[in-house]
Amino acid sequence: MPDQTKRYHDYHAEAAIFEGNLILPFAQKIGSHTYSKLNKEGGYVNQHSQNIRLGGAISFKSAHTHVAGNLSDKPDHGWNTLATAVIEDLNIMEIITIDRLVAQIATDHPPAGYVPRVTFLGTRFENFRVAGKPLDIEIDNNIVGPLPPNDAPYTTSPALLKNVTNQRQGFQKTKNLPPAIAARYNQIPSAKNKPESIECTLVKQVSGSFPGTAYGNVLDIPDFGKVYLATLSIAHSEFNKKGTPEVTTFHLKMLELKMGCVISGDGTGGDLITNGHTRP
Repeated sequence: MPDQTKRYHDYHAEAAIFEGNLILPFAQKIGSHTYSKLNKEGGYVNQHSQNIRLGGAISFKSAHTHVAGNLSDKPDHGWNTLATAVIEDLNIMEIITIDRLVAQIATDHPPAGYVPRVTFLGTRFENFRVAGKPLDIEIDNNIVGPLPPNDAPYTTSPALLKNVTNQRQGFQKTKNLPPAIAARYNQIPSAKNKPESIECTLVKQVSGSFPGTAYGNVLDIPDFGKVYLATLSIAHSEFNKKGTPEVTTFHLKMLELKMGCVISGDGTGGDLITNGHTRP
């Protein structure tokens, strides 16, 4: 266990069910709905909501978020943080329906060093449908790979870079890739560039027939818009003199909506952020 007389940890975790800016069918700005934020001292925070309708276009039967932070009682473990968002019976304009959406990030900041272990175990979509047609969305909870050795950034980890490179190359090989998707995923990451941030997806594969096209983790639905599934960004900051990032931020968005035509606007569903900072 960490020696609290020498080191301490500022916790940080946030979880929101939905937020966005709708333009049609009528304009409405939606703040962070069913939002939980952890105190820097840790503890537990949760929020619940039921039978919610947002902007006349998005509804869900129930939802909850919770965030937690505590000092581990296991040897060789440090400060644990958990962020979870769950939505049940989500309905977006009768076009996208999901029985259950679960977003989850758990991190373990080490007693010595700064870069945490991370897992997304539990993250999933259950009975995801587009216009009534079911999709099978396979999630890869191990996309990030193992904890990099010697407190190195995840953004230079060979395992993560290999997985992200495979994802980006898959996009680039796709025929008739829409320009907006191509522009977002047109660069192949490299450890030589020492990037401070990187974006990928937890989606390994999307299968099923629906009125639209799946490009990797992106659903392009005519007369509706684009839906980015389980996007994950990893960012490092506050590098010390040794070149070690003292803060690692994981940001998971289970649904990222770029809507047009019948419903217009942007939105994010199942939105989690965790980082935390151990000192000194």
